[in-house]
Amino acid sequence: MIKFANPNQLSFMDFLKELRPKNIEFSSLNVDLRLRETVGQAIKESPLSRYQIAAHMSELLGTEISKTMIDSWTAESREGVNRFPACYLPAFCHVVGSIEPMKILADLIGCFVIQGQEALLIELSKVKSQKIKLNEREKAIEAILKGVLK
Repeated sequence: MIKFANPNQLSFMDFLKELRPKNIEFSSLNVDLRLRETVGQAIKESPLSRYQIAAHMSELLGTEISKTMIDSWTAESREGVNRFPACYLPAFCHVVGSIEPMKILADLIGCFVIQGQEALLIELSKVKSQKIKLNEREKAIEAILKGVLK
């Protein structure tokens, strides 16, 4: 039995697109305090000390990162002064084992941060959807050919 998708039903990817904000308020793009709080929370939830995080980041980035730098990036009192460099964020997330700081940035522009198995499940869903569409197209072409070859 061939199962056809309901034309009124959104695909998963279309559903995700619908969740994106239509109009981004540029004042809401000032993410400094939210990012500081999220980075600070990721540090608290990590089993590593700030010294260890700094050492691991230094090793990954090939540049000196100190505990003092991390402290200044997370201190509310330093808002607008010492901002967390975006180019360091992937290394930080890797070291502390949290993608929450990346999610903060992605959410602002209506994007989603997914990892590992979630990404594979979405890709598998896309492949299955393409297979269904190709199967439907094949059936339509075969039906046309049957009419022509009679």
